[in-house]
Amino acid sequence: MARGKEIRSKIRSVQSTQKITRAMQMVAAAKMRKAQERMRAARPYADSLVTIMRHIRAAHPEYRHPLLAVRPVRRAAILVVTSDRGLAGALNTNVLRTAVGQLKDWEAAGIHGEVAVLGMKGAAYFRRLNAPVVAQLAPLGDRPTPQSIVGVVKTVVDAYREERLDRIVLAYNRFETTMSQVAVVEDLLPLPEPRPPVDRHRWDYLYEPEARDVVSDILTRYIETRAYGVVIENIASEQAARMVAMRAATDNAGRLIGDLKLAYNKARQAAITQEIAEIVSGASAV
Repeated sequence: MARGKEIRSKIRSVQSTQKITRAMQMVAAAKMRKAQERMRAARPYADSLVTIMRHIRAAHPEYRHPLLAVRPVRRAAILVVTSDRGLAGALNTNVLRTAVGQLKDWEAAGIHGEVAVLGMKGAAYFRRLNAPVVAQLAPLGDRPTPQSIVGVVKTVVDAYREERLDRIVLAYNRFETTMSQVAVVEDLLPLPEPRPPVDRHRWDYLYEPEARDVVSDILTRYIETRAYGVVIENIASEQAARMVAMRAATDNAGRLIGDLKLAYNKARQAAITQEIAEIVSGASAV
């Protein structure tokens, strides 16, 4: 019955793994709900800032803040947002593949590309590639604050302000549904043109004390809020992907346990049959 003991050992091992994956699934589901709540809470403020930025860009053409400048692109940076841990399906693989594809496109176009990273998976990946990483935050944590990511964001934004960079893009996983997270690349700087366009002749603000100070402060808040919103959305995507992956692992473990139990029962039945045959043979010999 040695084979039966081996199968029983495998069943216990898979059952232990199933308990772990089920617990991880429940934890990921709880974290995903909290991340979705943070996303919903941050959206009204972010949407208001986007509206203000559209109007400022259209309303004050005689003053151009350095962050509003549009230049021919010779040097660019990509801010890549990943998770700190794995076990989230192809989530990190997709966003890293997308980021590398963007860097290759820049290289083909003669544009020097640099990388800034939020998250341990991205930091480790680009370290192995020997990519030009100008700033990183690893680990990122499950509940990062705007203050915790501002250092990395400020590094690339200051480079744009000083004309050492001509374009900054964000690479992250956009949360669409619990079952769908899409790796995307979106512009951070220069600011995209407003859609629909704002009528420049019918809109303006009154600035106090001066337009320069107000625009500079709002631009800084917009960029920090945009980057933080992307980080929150990537965390929600991470937890959703991990919940789905752990649910699939739990289901697979259940199917494997069923197969092992069937194999165990067959082995046990074969052993019993063999013992009966041996007893009958012995009795006949006597």
